[in-house]
Amino acid sequence: MSRAGAGRLVRFLLRRPGLVGSVLVVAAAVLAAFWPGLFTSRDPLRGEPAENFSPPSTRHWFGTDELGRDLFSRVVHGAALSLKGTLIAVAVAFVVGGVLGLIAGYAGRRVDGVLMRAVDVLLSIPALFLSLAVVTALGYGTVRVAIAVGVASVAGFARVARAETLRVRHADFVEAARGSGGRWYRVLVRHVLPNAAGPVVVLAALDFGAAVLAVSALSFLGYGAAPPAPEWGTLISSGRDYLSNAWWLSTLPGLTVAVLVLSANRIGRAFNGERATER
Repeated sequence: MSRAGAGRLVRFLLRRPGLVGSVLVVAAAVLAAFWPGLFTSRDPLRGEPAENFSPPSTRHWFGTDELGRDLFSRVVHGAALSLKGTLIAVAVAFVVGGVLGLIAGYAGRRVDGVLMRAVDVLLSIPALFLSLAVVTALGYGTVRVAIAVGVASVAGFARVARAETLRVRHADFVEAARGSGGRWYRVLVRHVLPNAAGPVVVLAALDFGAAVLAVSALSFLGYGAAPPAPEWGTLISSGRDYLSNAWWLSTLPGLTVAVLVLSANRIGRAFNGERATER
């Protein structure tokens, strides 16, 4: 990077301290998911009964639970489960919704009508109810919860992908590719898809925070990984029984989820703003 480019980057970051903080929070969560040893060396499943219900301190940053397990260690190791579920959910919504929207927008007419009516049906069902119905049919577990959350988000991705495909399909370069004898699938993949994918990628960034919240909500209701797995929603749920004498058991994991969701939304809004500026 040139000196001028580095200077512009520094000025950009200095004008947006909230965005910098959000990036650091998300980066810390990703590091915790893949390399939890960077943040703690404690075993999240091993308890010390003599230290049960210890409040937050320098020895136990988030305190301990009813079995004397270090809560900070459990939150750090729980990032692997919760973020894995979030990434799977966003990937399912991105791929399935993007493909449906791409086909509907490019094929048009009857295909568009059939696919969009199916999308309208999905949109008419509240996302949480749809997720509950899907996860009840699939069974319990982090991956099944993630698939359920992804299915509930497919409709939004399909609508955005269809709108962008309709905009791109009449562009001059697409018409030129058709006129030169290009096969429809080659035109779709080489010309329409790359130019229609931008807003769908932005939507994926915006949907990341909502997916974290949805996965944690289903885990809170008991559909996620079975105890003693330290999934974030499960940690919040299991701490409810001890709120009167150990407030930190639900509060601190809940604050972790809230900070990550707000940070992801801040980054998503920045992507959306940059996309709007380019247009």
